[in-house]
Amino acid sequence: MDPLRTLWETFFDWDSMREALPEMLTVGLPNTLILAVSAALLGSVLGMVLAVAGISRSRWLRWPARVYTDVFRGLPAAATILLIGVGLAPLGMQVWGPDPYPLGILALSLIAAAYIGEIFRSGIQSVEAAQMEGARALGFSWGEAMRVVIIPQGVRRVLPAWVNQLIALIKDSSLVYFLGLVASQRELFRIGQDYAATTGNESALLLAGLFYLALTVPLTHVVNAIDRRLRYGRAAGAPEDEIEDADLALPGAAGGNQR
Repeated sequence: MDPLRTLWETFFDWDSMREALPEMLTVGLPNTLILAVSAALLGSVLGMVLAVAGISRSRWLRWPARVYTDVFRGLPAAATILLIGVGLAPLGMQVWGPDPYPLGILALSLIAAAYIGEIFRSGIQSVEAAQMEGARALGFSWGEAMRVVIIPQGVRRVLPAWVNQLIALIKDSSLVYFLGLVASQRELFRIGQDYAATTGNESALLLAGLFYLALTVPLTHVVNAIDRRLRYGRAAGAPEDEIEDADLALPGAAGGNQR
């Protein structure tokens, strides 16, 4: 057969997509969002703990944070999910039963924390030392200065990179199917995979990919707009095209940080 015709019939069968669409909307999309958002929240909290520990003067805090980061950044995501999901499965059965989602979320959170911790650490360390000195001169303790002055500025500077990690989590949520999911627990990729196996056509997998694009692409543009607003603001009344031109001219601008 003609290769282009084969490609079209394999990945662009509208009937197969139409058949898979309702289940992806009602089952796959909510489950994917549950996995990604839950892991992002837990990973961000743990990542901030790792970031603060990583810049601590105490080696008893700094070295464990570094070892954790190296281990979970070095392991493949699939290996971490299997280690946590299978290794802790007996404990999970005793606590909440056969539901694999808590362990899947835990595994994704541990992976995300390693990356988010480094993102937050770089943002915190990019804040000028004079900010800490000024806060201490005003009577803030080190902890208060970090919480009120340094950390908010550092997080704002790395907002695009943090959202990049959220995008990676949305895609990594597809790996939770390794733990075994019942029909009501399947996320987007698993539903597409099941339809592809049943029909012998890959169009449902392409539809799942389109759902991932619909989630990640707008998120990228929204965070870029927020980043421009935080860095430039609207008070000066600069036209939008001037703001965008200035954004492109700056090294390390938000758009250039996207992976």
